Amino acid sequence: MTGEELSREALVRYLSALSGVTVEITAVQQLGGGKAGAAALKAFGYGRPLLIDYAIAGAPRQAVLRRVNRNGFGRERVSDRVAEVWRDFHNFNRLPHHVRAQDMVGLAENGRLSSLAHVTELLLLTDYAPGAPYADDLLRIRENGAHTPQDLARARRLAAYLADVHSRAHDDPLLWRRRLRDLIGHGEGIMGLTDSYQLTGSNEHDGWVTIADLLAIEEAANRWRWRLKPLTHRLRQVHGDFHPFNVLFSAQDEFTLIDRSRGAWGEPADDVSCMTINYLFFALPRYGRLEGPFAELYAAFWETYLAQRPDDELPAVIAPWFAWRALVLASPQWYPTLTDAVRRRLLTFGRRVMDAERFDWRDVNQYLEATT
Repeated sequence: MTGEELSREALVRYLSALSGVTVEITAVQQLGGGKAGAAALKAFGYGRPLLIDYAIAGAPRQAVLRRVNRNGFGRERVSDRVAEVWRDFHNFNRLPHHVRAQDMVGLAENGRLSSLAHVTELLLLTDYAPGAPYADDLLRIRENGAHTPQDLARARRLAAYLADVHSRAHDDPLLWRRRLRDLIGHGEGIMGLTDSYQLTGSNEHDGWVTIADLLAIEEAANRWRWRLKPLTHRLRQVHGDFHPFNVLFSAQDEFTLIDRSRGAWGEPADDVSCMTINYLFFALPRYGRLEGPFAELYAAFWETYLAQRPDDELPAVIAPWFAWRALVLASPQWYPTLTDAVRRRLLTFGRRVMDAERFDWRDVNQYLEATT
């Protein structure tokens, strides 16, 4: 038995535990003119609700077991479907005349059903990863104005690791479109970031950004979304938030990643942009551009990545991910101590890269100056 199927025994076990007494199932059928009996149970994975007739001490009862079907309208991932069940369970019974939600049910891989009705929040327990964030290295380099051989070696190791991660492809056009949509419209994506700048009317934020600036980024990013939609072959295994604060190096020079929270599959440009823009980010307060040791680390990363995983399309698709990361790094909420000049250059970079057909990774500084 798999999690895609249910058995009569699993339903009896669950309903008996829920009721506190042994129940007897008298009939099972799909709602909407579907199958009945064992055929209905086997086809449960296709998403049709099951009408379950059962009896407790001879008294007849009925219940409907619903499963959220995967589709392209915000339910592409298991986490989306879990969120919908959670929402429905906590909302159905608050509206007069709405059908009542009896329980929130977990379906395990072995086909068992478990009640989650009394769960108020889901928590995550992980191992502890000792080590220092890779960002500490970059801060030291910025303060000293110099890097070490170990710094270059770490940049190359991270690039090689990422190239290996991205070597695994995934065929799922539905999920590809969802990831592009999330990039633009998700609360952690471009529109969520532009909202966080809290501008109203024609106000400027401390004189360095306007609503027109943020609107231009949103509009350009959406044009990129339509441009990238056909490229479903680019869906790959990713980390999804591969920045220097999510990479921990141990005293033995081994690294561990944390906070992979946006799903297993996406665009490789997401990870590449996330790390490489940080070499620029840490360079800007000291040099006003990508220069010195950060230019060397940046070049080492790109050269290593492309040598291990040649990807001619990467410079032609990376722009909106760079724009997103620029919005994060320029945000007063995320980085409150930055100067206005650094913030302005980051947002200029985000807009300028989206104006180009291909990103020229060898000449980053050309994107830092506003066009006249």
